[in-house]
Amino acid sequence: MTKEIAASLDAHGIELIEKLATEAVKPEILLIDTAGLGGGLPAVVPVGFDRKAQAFKSLKDKIEEYRIGPARRQGVAKADTLKAFIDLVNRHKDSHSVLFGKTSWPQPKLTAVIDYHIGAADAADRVGAHRVDYAFPLTDEFKAWVNGDKKQFDQVEFAAYLEEHAAELAEADTLEKQMYEGLFREAFASPTELISLSRQLEVHVTSSAKQGVRLSSGERTIEFSEQHQGVNGEPVVIPGIFMVSVPAFVDGALVRIPARLRYRVSGQSVKWFYQLYRWESFLRDAVEAALAKAGDETALPTFDGAPEA
Repeated sequence: MTKEIAASLDAHGIELIEKLATEAVKPEILLIDTAGLGGGLPAVVPVGFDRKAQAFKSLKDKIEEYRIGPARRQGVAKADTLKAFIDLVNRHKDSHSVLFGKTSWPQPKLTAVIDYHIGAADAADRVGAHRVDYAFPLTDEFKAWVNGDKKQFDQVEFAAYLEEHAAELAEADTLEKQMYEGLFREAFASPTELISLSRQLEVHVTSSAKQGVRLSSGERTIEFSEQHQGVNGEPVVIPGIFMVSVPAFVDGALVRIPARLRYRVSGQSVKWFYQLYRWESFLRDAVEAALAKAGDETALPTFDGAPEA
C-alpha cells in the first residue's frame, strides 16, 4: 500500500468518524401520529428528539415565536347596554354560538359564547374562549331606590326625597290596583298625591305628631299639633302604596315596583320609610325578558345559567 493510499484512507476514516459523531448528537424532528388519541389534535404532532440527552422536546414554543396572527379568536368583550350586547353577538356569532343568562340578584349577567363546543368532533378552535358579556349595569335612579329601601328618614329628609324622585313615581293601572290594593288592604297614591304629601310634611316639620287612625278607605292619618300660623291643623291623609317606575339598567326598559309607605311615631316626631315589594323578583323578570330579547334578535339558543368556566 502506497503512502498516498494510506493517507487517503486515514482522511476518509477521520471524515467518517466526524460524520458519525455529528449525527450522534444532531437533534431530529419526528412526526407523531395522533390517530386514536381523541379530538382536538392535529393529525401529526412534530416533536424534537435530542440524541445527546436522549429526550423528546416540544417544538410548540419555538413554532409560536414565528406566529404572525392569533391561533384563535379569544377574549371577553364587555357590553354596557343590551343593544350593544346584541350588536356584538350578531357581528361575531356563527351557527353554533349560544347565549347564557344568570338572572338572579346580585350579579345578573348575559354571556354569549361565540365559539361554543359542538360535541366530540369539535374543531380545535372551539374552546369557549371567545365571549361577549353584559353585566346589566344599574342606573343611579334604581340604585337610589334600592339603597333607600327600609331606610328611616326624618320628616324633612323624606319630603325632600319624594321631591327629588318625583319623575320616577307612576300612576298604578287598573290591574295593579286590583292586585296590590287587595293584597295589602291599602290605597294607592298617585304621583300628585305623593308630592302633595311631601309638601304637607314640609309644612308640619316643627309640629308635634299623634298616632294616626285607619280610615274606611284603607288610608291612614296622622294628626299634627301646629306650632306656627297659617295652617289649619287638619289630619294629614297617608296613602299606603305607591308605584315606582324606573329603568333598572342603563338604556333599559322601565321596571314597575310597588312600594308600601310606612311611618313610625316616636314621641312627638315621625320617622318615614318605604318598602319595595319583592323588587328582586321584578329585576329577575327584566333580566329574563332581556335574555329572551337577545335570543330573538340573534337567533341563537338561550340557556338559564352560566357557561363552563
